[in-house]
Amino acid sequence: MVFDKLLTQAILGTASDAIIASDQDGVIHFWNQGAERIFGYAASEAVGQSLDIIVPPDFRQRHWDGYRRVMQTGESHFDRGDLLSVPANRKDGTRISVEFSIVPLKNHEGRVDGMAAIMRDVTKRQAEMRALKAQLARTGMAP
Repeated sequence: MVFDKLLTQAILGTASDAIIASDQDGVIHFWNQGAERIFGYAASEAVGQSLDIIVPPDFRQRHWDGYRRVMQTGESHFDRGDLLSVPANRKDGTRISVEFSIVPLKNHEGRVDGMAAIMRDVTKRQAEMRALKAQLARTGMAP
């Protein structure tokens, strides 16, 4: 249906959220405009690269352990609406905070062949929350 195709293109082409798809080995195969905006890499720079381009070195072991577990089991509580908040790296080396959910990409046999992630930069919101908490603490109104 034409509407379905238009909807898919509109969602995948959004510039507000990053949508990234990678294969079983964590090689990027899809990188939308939102990913370009958030992470600073053009799609032509990111596609074909490892997810390591955005995963900070000190988080890579934990990231890959979880990634492999989802690839093997097809299960993750982050594909049921729960959001994960983690640090990420931009192309310029800036560390940001992102929230994301994942969608395991299963083939016709039900085996996970890759993963898609929908990510949002929450760096500014987290900084505002820290500032508000600090202000409340100074006034003695902290919870």
